[in-house]
Amino acid sequence: MSLTRRALLGKSTGLAALATLLGRDGLAKQPGLSSFPNFAPKAKRVIYLFQSGGPSQLELFDYKPRLTEFQGQDLPDSVRGTQRLTGMSSSQTNFPVVPSKFAFQQRGQSGAWVSDLMPYTAKVADRLTFLKTVNTEEINHDPAVTMLQTGFRLGGRPSMGAWVSYGLGCETDDLPAFVVMISNSGGGQPLYDRLWGSGFLPSRYQGVKFRAGADPVLYLSNPQGFSTENRRSYLDSLSELNQITAGEFGDPETSARIAQYEMAFRMQKSVPELTDVKSEPEHTFELYGEDARKPGTFAANCLLARRLAERGVRFIQLYHRDWDHHGGLPAGLPKRCKDVDRASAALISDLTQRGMLEDTLVVWGGEFGRTVYCQGRLTATDYGRDHHGRCFTVWMAGGGIKPGLSYGETDDYGYNIVKDPVHVHDLQATILHCLGIQHDKLTYRFQGRDFRLTDVEGNVVKAILS
Repeated sequence: MSLTRRALLGKSTGLAALATLLGRDGLAKQPGLSSFPNFAPKAKRVIYLFQSGGPSQLELFDYKPRLTEFQGQDLPDSVRGTQRLTGMSSSQTNFPVVPSKFAFQQRGQSGAWVSDLMPYTAKVADRLTFLKTVNTEEINHDPAVTMLQTGFRLGGRPSMGAWVSYGLGCETDDLPAFVVMISNSGGGQPLYDRLWGSGFLPSRYQGVKFRAGADPVLYLSNPQGFSTENRRSYLDSLSELNQITAGEFGDPETSARIAQYEMAFRMQKSVPELTDVKSEPEHTFELYGEDARKPGTFAANCLLARRLAERGVRFIQLYHRDWDHHGGLPAGLPKRCKDVDRASAALISDLTQRGMLEDTLVVWGGEFGRTVYCQGRLTATDYGRDHHGRCFTVWMAGGGIKPGLSYGETDDYGYNIVKDPVHVHDLQATILHCLGIQHDKLTYRFQGRDFRLTDVEGNVVKAILS
């Protein structure tokens, strides 16, 4: 039978894509691009502890003792400048400065200022680097979260985890390269699947969301009465049909589908073993706290993050919500800190004890910070803070990062940066650098343009690198 040129090209393209995806034993291996890493990486993997809603840097890590002098005074126009205001405070006629109700202390040998709201984090402060001058142009949640996760304010671009798995591939055949978990904090801003999506990258690079409970991954379990042998026979037949389609049309998504079906089959064994934490010794739960026994909590997800890292998962993203304290901050913020403080510090200690922190990069932070002025009515016992993208704090630890640093300075109001700004694209470039990726070389051509995570910006923060 004769073949048209289009059919021939399609067949060769499809088979080449399939050969890349399938190893010699038929398993779905996912190698990264041959040019990455560009240089010897310090980190093999990333655990990103994302605090959705905008934790207040003024209550947690950016100590501003002079605020007591300015209490109740209107924030000077010279400080506020021409900053855009959100719809929540744009109608305010005055902007009273409010100092934190919570005490700070210098911690460890590094002398880092950490709030009493974070006593466990304070104990590991010497292993952390605090970036106090992270900044973004975005002032509302969705564009700010999207910017930090994908490098652009509008949805549709690949997430950071997708970029990393595209560039570096998998370290394991039995679990995805990119896993996402959302803790049940009880409320907060919505989190959309596009935040861990693959955008215009092939779909095999998107994050796989693990849920709490007996069935962590949707549609992974066999239906009742459908055995593992049935599943294997079904997938073999389906693979034959998909290979015919891949050869005929050369669509990489068909080949990706074959690989993902095979991954799902292997995950039927690997995921139950991963999520069964009964084998963990008692001292693990003494470290993480009793919440680590409760599926869906931040503590349980931190423990699973360590187990995922042990098993070769490349990018692990944990989301914790409800940090958006426009009002009632003195009552609401301590609850969120209690959710995450012990487990975040436990993760750092656990990785250290296992010799894994040196090649695991851990990142903690939200999409922006909070204003120094009170949103709404200021009383003797209550206040709230609006969104603030001009400066906020993110901490990093582990692979490629110098421990025990506080980088960047803000003014006496904690409102503007006075030294060493770190744009969101700089943060992204630095994370990629720790993984051995030169951020401006990790590109993907789409609709006639080479796209990248850091868009057309981004500088590695070299001063914090080990």
